[in-house]
Amino acid sequence: MNLLSSTYVFSFYTLISRVLGYLRDILIATFLGASIFADAFFVAYRLPNTFRRLFAEGTFNAAFIPSYTSARVKNKKKGNKFADEVFNLLILILFFIVLLAEIFTPYLVYIIAPGFFENTEKLNLAIEFTRITFPFLLFVSLSSFFSGILNSNHKFAAAAAAPIILNVVLILSLVVSYCLKLNFAKQLSYGVTLAGIIQLFFLIYFTKKYYKPALNFKFKLSNNVKLFFKKLLPSVLSSGVTQINIFVGTIIASFEASAVSYLYYADRIYQINLALAGIAVGTVSLPVLSKAFKQKNVAKISNIQNRSIELSFLLSIPASLGLILASEEIVNALFGYGSFNLENVKMTSLALIYFGYGVPAFALIKILSNFFFARNNTQTPFLISTFIISLNIIISLFFFSKIGFIIIPIATSISTWVGVIIYLYYLQNKKYLLIQYYLPINILKIILSAIFMSFFLIIALDYYAIYLDYAYKYKSICLILIVGFVAGIYLITSYLTGILKVKNFKTN
Repeated sequence: MNLLSSTYVFSFYTLISRVLGYLRDILIATFLGASIFADAFFVAYRLPNTFRRLFAEGTFNAAFIPSYTSARVKNKKKGNKFADEVFNLLILILFFIVLLAEIFTPYLVYIIAPGFFENTEKLNLAIEFTRITFPFLLFVSLSSFFSGILNSNHKFAAAAAAPIILNVVLILSLVVSYCLKLNFAKQLSYGVTLAGIIQLFFLIYFTKKYYKPALNFKFKLSNNVKLFFKKLLPSVLSSGVTQINIFVGTIIASFEASAVSYLYYADRIYQINLALAGIAVGTVSLPVLSKAFKQKNVAKISNIQNRSIELSFLLSIPASLGLILASEEIVNALFGYGSFNLENVKMTSLALIYFGYGVPAFALIKILSNFFFARNNTQTPFLISTFIISLNIIISLFFFSKIGFIIIPIATSISTWVGVIIYLYYLQNKKYLLIQYYLPINILKIILSAIFMSFFLIIALDYYAIYLDYAYKYKSICLILIVGFVAGIYLITSYLTGILKVKNFKTN
């Protein structure tokens, strides 16, 4: 297997999904802006969407793939039996979670958006929309199970393509709402749950070659399944620390008007970089790393570790600099239409700058935690992640009254970088991190290539400033051309310095 080519496949479909997601969010920004309907929908969507990211973007796999791979190494029949037990228990657990959420929705909304209780209309809308969207949790979590089966067999395309369905359905919901003059936010909520159903059947179809689920709701579980569920919660918290930090930030931001929307739009922009640099690399490397640990192949383990870190830096460093230098132009080009006014652009771009500083850390956390998950160790990442989240909450609460919602992206980035330092110290101390001589040299080459790219980005932004203005109709096209130009410079520079070569990222 080749990390670069597998990451490319995963990233290609993820990129399509994110581009469609941007189109969806442009439409939402145009029709809803930062209104109470937008805030209510984003809160209603935040909880199931957080679980979607937690489960679909590698955290479920962090616990499932090592356990499933271990069972399959013995024989295929044991692997299928393990998968069946997990699948059936997941259905029961998720069904009762959704049922409880539907019954106690007002209390749930109070937990995730306590600031809404000062506005009765916004509160009632959030409760209504949450009840509509919450069943999505059941379908997307089961979808992640089937994605884990595919990823374990080194098949990444279908799992990466599945989120495209959500964005297509939501775009169609907005178009239909516009044509039929329906409530945009309400139809979006229905679209979320419908997309979850379609996505689940899509993945079942592609998984049938490797696994066919058997429904058998028995309560006698094997030791392997008990161990898996014991590891699941720590792995979700550990691998999904960035998403949990954002979720916590949304709760705090609900006390400031429009802050939830600003954070949502900023989050949508930097998430594409996280998806490519952290989630994609982490997803494709975990199965081969788990297998290497089972085989006790030290050379292969070292190679995968070093190349994963290198590939993560290769994708995250230029993204981070781009978001910091061009935040306002990016937000303006993507969302600066209709109800999304100039003030909304400025506030969202300010949040994006501080998220930008944390992008390499957000990506590295996904990679470094895999070094423990592949060893079936979820306890250590759990403890580190608990510290990261606690630090984020403390910083956010302490400074929120002084500087407002902008402390949330600042706290998220600071706490995650602290987490990276702790991970590296612990890995080095335990001799789990097998650094090879070329890694520091290649990281330096990546940083220099990204700085070289940034030089041209600054010139282009200044030279074409008039075409990136809020009032200019085709600003998004101009931004795409600039991004394509500087990305080309970065890729060429990386290739000439010997970093971007396919043969470098072979896992054998």
